[in-house]
Amino acid sequence: MTEKFILTISCPNQRGIVSKISTAIFRANGDILEADQYDDTTTANFFMRVVFDLAPASEAALHTDLAALADELEMQWELRRDTARQRVLLLVSKFDHCLVDLLYRWRIGELKMDIVGIVSNHPRVTFGPADFGSIPFHHLPVSKETKADQERQIRELIETERVDLVVLARYMQILSDDMSVYLSGRCINIHHSFLPGFKGAKPYHQAHSRGVKLIGATAHYVTADLDEGPIIEQDVERVCHSDSPDDLVRKGRDIERRVLARALSFHLEGRALLNGSTTVVFRD
Repeated sequence: MTEKFILTISCPNQRGIVSKISTAIFRANGDILEADQYDDTTTANFFMRVVFDLAPASEAALHTDLAALADELEMQWELRRDTARQRVLLLVSKFDHCLVDLLYRWRIGELKMDIVGIVSNHPRVTFGPADFGSIPFHHLPVSKETKADQERQIRELIETERVDLVVLARYMQILSDDMSVYLSGRCINIHHSFLPGFKGAKPYHQAHSRGVKLIGATAHYVTADLDEGPIIEQDVERVCHSDSPDDLVRKGRDIERRVLARALSFHLEGRALLNGSTTVVFRD
């Protein structure tokens, strides 16, 4: 019996990479089902995602071959079963539209992950009838004076629950530089796409007062540079003069939900690979 595996790699580009990876899978009696590759001529880096069937008994031998190739090609790689579920921690403040949407997609099986907890700087009552089921809810209030201690508690929770990915589902607190570095490559944020034009409070109201005709949302990996991390997914929607500020907010919520869900799906499926200050996303 075979299982489906996903292999992702990134390395400096050179001739023969595809052949060597394919040969390693062949030697392990794997059967390639999907293969995507990209040669970034700007950075001279190569990226690849391969999906294949493999007998679990052959996994160790493939690991050995891939480890040898990693040394030869200066290659970063990850091999996992398609059925493997990442452990995800959701952080949220007052706005729950992204949180509730992710919970729904998770419950119907669209997002293959295990949600190990929800963290908010606001109490559970803030979210009214929202159904969190048996997911642990952690109220961790924060202020300027307590920020370091609150982030320490979040970090302890990440370690205790063996969290693979943190999702800022409209978590309206700026992570410290230390926290951003700690979560590098494993934290996704969502925000409107008005930056840097309309910073601060009520960006949709600011946009309305300037008569914008397009609104959008951006999902990206978190870095120490505020809202400037590698972008995973974006989307826009046209608006017009008859739309009120509340209309923009309503449409903005919808864009934010779907952009975050797609970005999270790309990450969980190994489709989003970091490429310096940007990403390579192998869309299905």
